[in-house]
Amino acid sequence: MRKLMWFSVGLVISCGLCSCCVFDNWILPVIVLSAAVCLTAAVLGKRYPVFRRAAVILLGLTVGFGGLALFKRSHDKVFSHIVGETAYLNITATDYETARQYGIYTNGVLELEGKTYRIRVYLNEDRKIQPGDSISGIFDVKNTSAENDKGSSYFRGQGIFLIAYQNGDITVSNTEKIPVICYPAVWRKQIQSILESTFPADTLAFAKALLLGADEDLLYETDTDLKISGIRHIVAVSGLHVSVLYGLISMLTLRKRFLTAFLGIPVIILFAAIAGFTPSVTRACIMICLMMVASLLNREYDAPSALAFSFLLMLLQNPFSITSVSLQLSVACVAGILLFQPPIYGWMKAHLPKRKKLWNKLQSGICSCVSVTLGAMSLVTPLSGWYFGAVSLVGVLTNLLTIWAVGIVFYGLVAVCLLYFAVPSGAALLAWLLSWVIRYILRVASIMASVPMAAIYMDSIYVVLWLIFIYILLAIFLMGRKKQPRLLLCCGLLGLCLALLLSWIEPMLYDTQITMLDVGQGQSILLQSEGKTWLVDCGGDDDADTADIIAERLLSQGIGRIDGIILTHYDRDHAGALHNLMTRIDIDILILPDTRNDFVLEDFDGQILWVWDDIEISTGASKLHIFGPVYSGFDNENSLCVLFDTENCDILITGDRSSFGERMLMRNADLPDVDVLVAGHHGAENATSEALLQKVKPEIVLISVAEDNYYGHPAAELLQRLEKFDCSVYRTDQNGTITIRR
Repeated sequence: MRKLMWFSVGLVISCGLCSCCVFDNWILPVIVLSAAVCLTAAVLGKRYPVFRRAAVILLGLTVGFGGLALFKRSHDKVFSHIVGETAYLNITATDYETARQYGIYTNGVLELEGKTYRIRVYLNEDRKIQPGDSISGIFDVKNTSAENDKGSSYFRGQGIFLIAYQNGDITVSNTEKIPVICYPAVWRKQIQSILESTFPADTLAFAKALLLGADEDLLYETDTDLKISGIRHIVAVSGLHVSVLYGLISMLTLRKRFLTAFLGIPVIILFAAIAGFTPSVTRACIMICLMMVASLLNREYDAPSALAFSFLLMLLQNPFSITSVSLQLSVACVAGILLFQPPIYGWMKAHLPKRKKLWNKLQSGICSCVSVTLGAMSLVTPLSGWYFGAVSLVGVLTNLLTIWAVGIVFYGLVAVCLLYFAVPSGAALLAWLLSWVIRYILRVASIMASVPMAAIYMDSIYVVLWLIFIYILLAIFLMGRKKQPRLLLCCGLLGLCLALLLSWIEPMLYDTQITMLDVGQGQSILLQSEGKTWLVDCGGDDDADTADIIAERLLSQGIGRIDGIILTHYDRDHAGALHNLMTRIDIDILILPDTRNDFVLEDFDGQILWVWDDIEISTGASKLHIFGPVYSGFDNENSLCVLFDTENCDILITGDRSSFGERMLMRNADLPDVDVLVAGHHGAENATSEALLQKVKPEIVLISVAEDNYYGHPAAELLQRLEKFDCSVYRTDQNGTITIRR
């Protein structure tokens, strides 16, 4: 069985490399080379046993390279006539509609060359969709397996290789009978309806997220608290939920192995289907089913081999499932527990005093919870830092305080759904009682998230280096003969203190620091000088993600309060993240254009300055010039313009003004030559005019723009103008977050 594990290791490596890199032009030489090395290792393995394991890994590597190449080539061949084109499609919906800011989206299947492929459909209009409905019309089609952005990676991991965007009229034909294969989606909808009719408003979103993984209704503040406190995993249906469900089944069947397998296997598969067969749930489902089958057949259950086998099955079905973040986290979590939980538990038990029987049971429970959490964190932490930009430092304690309550709530949610059909009032009463346990979990998460230094952020290179340092220390610790955990802990804490100190000091070493954050198709610019921090605009592709990006950049520098936020105008791509950001960062003053009366600010206790005329704010030797709107109206020409004037750097920001608004600015204000100019309207053709460039003569031009946008930003005409004026151009779609220090 362990050979299967090492074969899976090779398969995982090959799928990971092919998913992250482009091997199209030289995949055949890679396969031949891998096969040759594998054959060499197999021959040497007859004399030297150490090569046998290498041969098995290389065999998995060869099979992975070849299999994924064939998989990708076959898909590309089938999709070639519609990908990148505008085509007429007839799609069968497999789920209900989900609302978004503009229109809806749903998942479906598309038949091509006699086979069905999963597809995500985006519609520009509100429609009621149910599983089985036929959606016909003209769509723009993308192939996710050819993309490298995070969104496409998510779709590939879910087995969705096509995305269709409405481009014309569509027709929705309602089905008379929902297909059997879509029943899990129907049951999921019914469970959501039961929860909505029984749970109070303040606990409903958490209940749906915990039972079904439907976290779209979670408040931003709640989601942030869960992430920072280290228990965000409880609302992402994964192996934890499958394990808790298995525990319930095992308890109800009195641990009778035949009855447990007979009842447990179909129930767990059904739960995975209702959860949408997400990669992390599918992995856990396979492992739990293998464990029940092994028990039924009186065979030894080998967890590492089961983990490898489950991963192998998923990769054989969809090699791109390795790109699923949830699957990576799930596998890393289980692997970390298998590797490190037993020695951590043993060390803790050996160093704790033995007393009365009840105390020893409590002690064992605490040791088990702490060792499992630390074991999981050992391999999950780098992935969390990479994907989410933050690592919780209070996660162990938060899990200790809440994990028992999570099990109670999960069991209770299952009971509510079953009880609802027999005694609806009893289900409502149970939901009311469970709500108090949910409030306890949320309150603990909120308190732990508010603890100073509850989390560290990967925005700081020093924190990243510290994390690498920790894993080097851990490797030395594991290889050493004499284990000294206290020394490891002390070195880690000292290294963390040094990393945080350097992160906080670095911005103070420069007189001026300008940071254009990579928020996609939006704009968020940090201006820092003489200990003052201002934020110009806070909008991007996604409001929650943009707020996270801004907050984590500030918190990584030890900044929890800023002097002010200036909104150039109220479009979502410039202002959408403001409300979310205010829940994480304290703000002294908001400076807003006085052109709109329906802009609502809730729970803001600071000063609001409504700007119509030009104003100037002095902060020592630095000056902040804010130029008011041009005329009464709500369009882009009313964008506030900001000139940040410091001793060694001037930066001009014009919002979304076009050449007309720029002419009005030049007529009303005496603009100096500037070092940095932020291109207007994300690099639109009619902004950042030749007249403005001639007036301010910028050395550097920054463009905040998304890599894949439908506006054609930045326009070719603009880039030609900038080249004519010999400006150095930096773009967030190419350079990511841009920082200029003077």
